[in-house]
Amino acid sequence: MGDLKRTGLYDLHLELGAKMVPFAGYDMPVQYPMGVMKEHQWTREHAGLFDVSHMGQVLLHGGDAAAQLETLVPVDVIGLPEGRQRYGLFTNEDGGILDDLMIANRGDHLFVVVNAACKEADIAHLRAKLTCDVEEVQDRALLALQGPSAELVLSKIVDVTDMRFMDVAIRDSAFGLLWISRSGYSGEDGFEVSVPGDQAVAFARALLADPEVAPIGLGARDSLRLEAGLCLYGNDIDTTTTPVEADLSWAIQKVRRTGGARAGGFPGADTILGQLTHGAERKRVGILPDGRAPMRGHTQLFAAETGGEPVGEVTSGAFGPSIEAPMSMAYLPSELAEPGATIWGEVRGKRMPAKIVTLPFRPATYKR
Repeated sequence: MGDLKRTGLYDLHLELGAKMVPFAGYDMPVQYPMGVMKEHQWTREHAGLFDVSHMGQVLLHGGDAAAQLETLVPVDVIGLPEGRQRYGLFTNEDGGILDDLMIANRGDHLFVVVNAACKEADIAHLRAKLTCDVEEVQDRALLALQGPSAELVLSKIVDVTDMRFMDVAIRDSAFGLLWISRSGYSGEDGFEVSVPGDQAVAFARALLADPEVAPIGLGARDSLRLEAGLCLYGNDIDTTTTPVEADLSWAIQKVRRTGGARAGGFPGADTILGQLTHGAERKRVGILPDGRAPMRGHTQLFAAETGGEPVGEVTSGAFGPSIEAPMSMAYLPSELAEPGATIWGEVRGKRMPAKIVTLPFRPATYKR
């Protein structure tokens, strides 16, 4: 426990009564006195503030940084307009996913945000494979403000009303230059804001002073992203899953696909492009268990109520406060992954029925 890192907001979390837990090498708040269920609902109805400073912030400098980054991701980076960001995936030679990330075009450089558990490996990967300058940002905090009141609250500090989903901007404020993206991990409209490290606590306090804002921990962050059908690296995607299997084909633009102007050229292209053309043997799906008990990660799934070997496994599962039902994501053979079909999960030694559904469990409310 003594080796855990702390974000710049650690003392504020304690002041706010957070319960801290180890996560991705950091001591992070899992919940506050409000509790996970109420934190989840508060974010859906008002605005929740999340500390995501444990994530990696990276700048790629150089005129051909976009072309270089395309050698590592199956994504159209060259065609990404200035002031916009795009979801991306680092892949390996087998087509597996090394990490998922956000890529922003900020004119003369790219801004990349990677997952906390993978950031050291990701930055080493970038430096080993690219010749452009790879700069790890270490003097800034990262906060996410999510929920229907997020625009109203943040606009009291800096004008963001002109931004739409997946826009990025750099705006001056009383807390220094803010690097803002209109995106997030909750399925709600909201923003992620990179703020100078020495201003992070003051910025967080200013947001929390608004009656619409409450601090939110990792527990509610997980149920929010699961309702939105969003993957958590290490649970739902990893080096054993391809983007096609993970139902992330939408993240691979036409220009990088077979027949596109810049088709292939990324690690695992033969496997991934082959699956795009011919289909994958398995697929990530949503399942809704009967009753109120969640089917959590590693629950074994079967094609029938009795007999047979497992056909798949749950990767994430929880109770969905907004949908008022348990929900899970899982990988199943493609021939069994039909929405409306029934699958059986083994819970405490008994097989329970669940319905396969199309993700997300709850529609997103982004500002398009």
